[in-house]
Amino acid sequence: MSIWWSLHLRREAASVPLARRLLLGTMETAGVDPDISYDLSVALSEACANAVEHGGGTVQGAPSEAYRVTAYLDGEKCRIEVTDSGPGFGPAPAPRPVRTDAEHGRGLFLIRELADHVHIGNKPGREGTVVSFDKILKWREDAPLMAV
Repeated sequence: MSIWWSLHLRREAASVPLARRLLLGTMETAGVDPDISYDLSVALSEACANAVEHGGGTVQGAPSEAYRVTAYLDGEKCRIEVTDSGPGFGPAPAPRPVRTDAEHGRGLFLIRELADHVHIGNKPGREGTVVSFDKILKWREDAPLMAV
């Protein structure tokens, strides 16, 4: 079983719950275990919030007002990518401790904690950041689209 979708979203706070609901609905329909779905939806929300807050830039001289979310459920794994047109990252900073009660600065920490594999980097050849992460899926017993 393989499902994928891609969204081109405006850099507005209202886009974050939209992406999250679509992911949760897809996973519920496919029969993914609710705990796994929840972990991935929180990670997706954090990645989208970062794109909304930090993902601005210019595309051919005009301000970038959008970012892209792509989700792949392929076999036993879900892979999610969030791509923006912001300034990207400089040299990778060393991971720093994050206070669990902090209002800001814990998004990438949460993504790393909730996903199995995480890659954060700049878009090759142009401005922007790509946050991709994946997680091994567990299925409900009655999963209609379970991988065979």
